[in-house]
Amino acid sequence: MQAYSLDLRQRIAQACAEPGARQAHVAARFCVSVAFVGKLLRRQRQTSSVAALPGRGGPPRCLDAAAQAWLVAHVGRQPDATLAELRTVLLAETGQRVSVGTVWRVVNEHGLRRKKKPARQRA
Repeated sequence: MQAYSLDLRQRIAQACAEPGARQAHVAARFCVSVAFVGKLLRRQRQTSSVAALPGRGGPPRCLDAAAQAWLVAHVGRQPDATLAELRTVLLAETGQRVSVGTVWRVVNEHGLRRKKKPARQRA
């Protein structure tokens, strides 16, 4: 989920600074939650900034670079292998147990997807 823009954050903080402003009214005006307005004002008080925190990067990859390189090389040698077969061979060769989805992501990221066969024309 994307963070709210800095411009929107600044407008919300400015609207809350107006005399008689209530967080619920400001939240309704800008179509955000009251909780977001409260957190934004708390962040402004604590750090004097309304900017969003930087992204955290997500969880680490299940396969390290060496295992990914091995998988790419194996697909090059056996391009017709199914994802389940690749998963089984990967477990046997590297000892790493991963999901079919993980295998798919590596194959997809390296552009190794098989092209669909064209549909047969009926005569």
